[in-house]
Amino acid sequence: MPEFTTIRKRDSTLAPFDPERIRSVIAKASECSEQLEAKEISMLVDEVLKRLSEKVNRRKDSIPTVEDVQDAIEEMLIKYEHTKVAKHFILYRHERQRIREEKEGLIGSIPDKRLSLNALKILRERYLLKDDAGTVTETSTELFHRVARAIAKADLLYDKKADLQKTEETFFKMLYDMEFLPNSPTLMNAGTKTQQLAGCFVLPLPDSIDGIFETLGNAAHIYKTGAGAGFSFSSIRPKHALITTSKGAASGPVSFLKIFDVTTEVMKQGGKKRGANIGILRVDHPDIIDFIRCKDFDEHIRNFNISVALTEEFMEAFKNNKNYSLINPTTGKPSGEQSARYVFDILSTAAWDNGDPGVIFLDRMQQDNPTPHEGPIAACSPCGEAPLLSYEACHLGSINLGSFAVNKRIDWKRLKEVVHTAVHFLDNAVDSTVYPSKDIETKTKKNRKIGLGVMGFADMLVKLRIPYNSEKGVAVAEKVMKFIQTEADIASETLAQKRETFPNWEQSIYCKTSPHFKGIQRLLRNATRTCISPTGSISMIADASPSIEPIFALSYVRQVFGNREFFYVDKNFEDALDEAKLHKDMILQLVLNQGSIQHIKEIPKQLRKVFVVTHDVEAEWHIKMQAAFQKYCDNAVSKTVNLPSNSTIKDVQQVYLDAYKLGCKGITIYRDKSKTSQIFNLT
Repeated sequence: MPEFTTIRKRDSTLAPFDPERIRSVIAKASECSEQLEAKEISMLVDEVLKRLSEKVNRRKDSIPTVEDVQDAIEEMLIKYEHTKVAKHFILYRHERQRIREEKEGLIGSIPDKRLSLNALKILRERYLLKDDAGTVTETSTELFHRVARAIAKADLLYDKKADLQKTEETFFKMLYDMEFLPNSPTLMNAGTKTQQLAGCFVLPLPDSIDGIFETLGNAAHIYKTGAGAGFSFSSIRPKHALITTSKGAASGPVSFLKIFDVTTEVMKQGGKKRGANIGILRVDHPDIIDFIRCKDFDEHIRNFNISVALTEEFMEAFKNNKNYSLINPTTGKPSGEQSARYVFDILSTAAWDNGDPGVIFLDRMQQDNPTPHEGPIAACSPCGEAPLLSYEACHLGSINLGSFAVNKRIDWKRLKEVVHTAVHFLDNAVDSTVYPSKDIETKTKKNRKIGLGVMGFADMLVKLRIPYNSEKGVAVAEKVMKFIQTEADIASETLAQKRETFPNWEQSIYCKTSPHFKGIQRLLRNATRTCISPTGSISMIADASPSIEPIFALSYVRQVFGNREFFYVDKNFEDALDEAKLHKDMILQLVLNQGSIQHIKEIPKQLRKVFVVTHDVEAEWHIKMQAAFQKYCDNAVSKTVNLPSNSTIKDVQQVYLDAYKLGCKGITIYRDKSKTSQIFNLT
């Protein structure tokens, strides 16, 4: 053994010296080339240690550096003519150096080694603060401190002697360890002059020019902060209807949808997250066919998701192959009939063709409205996870479930702690936000809705070695979400005891004296506690699988910022290959342009069952998984059923019907290659 016991890392800190790491590096380089025997590797390790001792003994500093170790490995491989192994090691060393240099160029001279290169790119583009010249002025660690500090300050509103440092440290640890991340506006804006922290809003669209353009102005302010908005166009009079003031003809909901889309395109925020939108139209609106077909061409309406609000009346008419009534929103009276089967066929065909519209089951959302005295659910967040009243906002955040699967078991104790801390964080965010308008602030603070969701669920399953497309996988989903919902409710009750209930509580479904009371009385701080968001950017920062979706592919390219491409290889898959002592580099090459591993016989069957990807998962399992999470979620679940390119329109229809049958509040499908440009692509 060498006389030194520590090694100096690149950031000048010291770490324990472990000769076994040298053995591991040589063995891995050997796997990809000439397959050295164990005794040859042991001899090389001994020679590397001798060379290191000689080097450090010739200088004052007797502690070897990482570069010293790598130089010695390279020298010994070449000296003993293991040229193929040496070549692989040198290439690996150069690639690691390239990544380090790119990280330093992105963030500064001391990059955060916990974060992937892709995560650092995302942070630099969207989240880290910059000066007037566009130069990044903070590190990722400073970002998490900034956010934790800004959110902790709200404790003073309820306790003048609150220990802000302790709260900040608790929030910071949760963020730094990637156990929970809030929605993008919180990461971008907390602790800045903007300070708009909500992730989603719903704004009203009255049937008047003045009202519509007032809403458009509010929406523009929301887009500036990186948040998104939901709109129901159902109140706008149909195309060709009489305008009494001008005696002209109305242009209809779709024309105003296009105006809002153009506004979103203009408000791109120069590198920050562009505002997202959802446009919703009731299925009984006279212009429903025009709405369904409004995205027939890729170049139209690029900044809106659109969804059709299906009613129970419509579903019943579809079931019995009958017509249903179209309702004029101006008069509230029937203005004709339409075949439910015909509309359903048009809807399914449009979704098959380009992924839109999605559907929401409007009456189910209304049934779970916690404050019906405040009005009906008007629309929902841009991806459907948060049904909201007009002028209401919701603060969202997601727990990274992959972090809680340790040694093939779930760490329930730490998960409970993070749920309680996350509810505290999100409730503070409601108070810390500077809202775009007084109306939005008033409505939001009356109900204090938060949406605690998850990401990394597929990561959790593969760490537990449980297939996504299995009854056992669905059972884990129910168990985990029931636990999160229960603990989030307890955390909200605990806050209510310290800070009082949300102001609308006495008229809500939770108060036994309310005419809307349902079930057991609960003293709650927040009218809603949970929802499942799509977690696009924040899952990339945490290097986690998005939301509750299966792994898209084991290697793929994802487009963000319009046309920027990010290459991914699933880290859990790499770890599993190492654990099984399989030829990793060879297998990754086989996977590179495929995504799936079901065809690779060199991989054990059990691993192939566990590492299923999106297109290995049949539609029924996508829907079963969504329904499992919805069962214990008091808002809604954002979920996309990814269908293979050869799927039929009947397949799309079956997805919608199964989602309705299993109790989902909405559903979206996307058929692979149905758009000329798509976010996820196999490499």
